[in-house]
Amino acid sequence: MDATEGSNWLEEVRWDENGLVPVIAQEAGSGDVLMFAWMNREALERTAELGEAVYWSRSRGKLWHKGEESGHVQKVIEIRTDCDNDVVLLKVEQAGGIACHTGRHSCFFQRHFDGAGWQAVDPVLKAPEEIYR
Repeated sequence: MDATEGSNWLEEVRWDENGLVPVIAQEAGSGDVLMFAWMNREALERTAELGEAVYWSRSRGKLWHKGEESGHVQKVIEIRTDCDNDVVLLKVEQAGGIACHTGRHSCFFQRHFDGAGWQAVDPVLKAPEEIYR
């Protein structure tokens, strides 16, 4: 995949006032939504060059190569945008089957039950303390 070719593909993205774009990571094989994150221009460009997801960590104020600590990298199969070019969709292969820092397959593991609030409905596949040492 060489998404770096082309005259202005990065210019066509509608960056917000902070120079960011929201990103959804979707597992290519299952269609599961794994996580939501942000990218700046450099993160999107590096993602295209590396073929692995690189995000912008707003809390840390720096680039974050997904899996740099956990080993749970996301190999990028496709990069898409929505009809307004203001949301990016990454179709990925998730290494280790774990996308969430809680040790679950997906960050979207909580379900709302009427009157009971949010409840975790997906199992922890690996304890976070075993992932992040």
